[in-house]
Amino acid sequence: MTRFIVGTGSHVYEVIHPFGKLPSGMTFGNTSHVATDSEGKVYVYQRKDPPILVFDGEGNLVDSWGDGELMDGHGIFITESDEVFLSDRDAHEILKYDTKGNVSLRLGEREKPALEEPFNHPADIAVTGDGEIYIADGYANSRIHRFKPDGTYVKSWGSWGVGPGQFSVPHGIWVHKDLVYVCDRENHRVQIFDTSGAYISEWVGFFHPMDIFIDSEETVYVTDQVPGMTMLNLDGQMITRIRTAANAHGVWVDIYGNMYAAGNEALVTKYKKIS
Repeated sequence: MTRFIVGTGSHVYEVIHPFGKLPSGMTFGNTSHVATDSEGKVYVYQRKDPPILVFDGEGNLVDSWGDGELMDGHGIFITESDEVFLSDRDAHEILKYDTKGNVSLRLGEREKPALEEPFNHPADIAVTGDGEIYIADGYANSRIHRFKPDGTYVKSWGSWGVGPGQFSVPHGIWVHKDLVYVCDRENHRVQIFDTSGAYISEWVGFFHPMDIFIDSEETVYVTDQVPGMTMLNLDGQMITRIRTAANAHGVWVDIYGNMYAAGNEALVTKYKKIS
């Protein structure tokens, strides 16, 4: 296990890599994404059965689920009420679970990709406080889709390209205060929209931005393929930047300010908040 210190100012972390201890004979698959629930438990989404591994904050495995149900794990989002949303990328489906692995909602038709419509290899999910669901339909559609909490389709926007409101692999998504933030990976930027899809602005200076998270103090975390993690304020001004242990495919911050990054073959890294 590797331990070292990164960060500056109010964002200093002890790096713990790799995070998560498995029983003898059990190994990780590619770890696509990570999220935490209201109790601080850590959910690792991997491309292997069981696709969901649940750890306590010390890295002890406490649960696992989803065997045989998910084809190609990609994005995860856990709401404040502990609803677990997963994107099953190559199955072209979004699923909503409880924390024990029971499905309560499915969006999209499994193994039936749709051109410009939901879904065509969806990458990531964001859910608002009132339950609206936003999907970055990232790998073949270059679209953002919006749904009501019950799964009723609302609207879509975006197309392939390099202009405002266009995408080349919308890979990560977050919604905060009626603004939608999208990691436009191959265009090296984060685009910002209102919830109707109207373009507001964009942030540049990234190299293939992969994922985005906004915490309760309104710090924005963007991970890219330098590898690096950039922390910004809501005006897009950099607060600090760190070198990550590997290219972080997904990022999440828990209720204690600790940061977790999932890095495919590089497994999961915990950044334990020091100051």
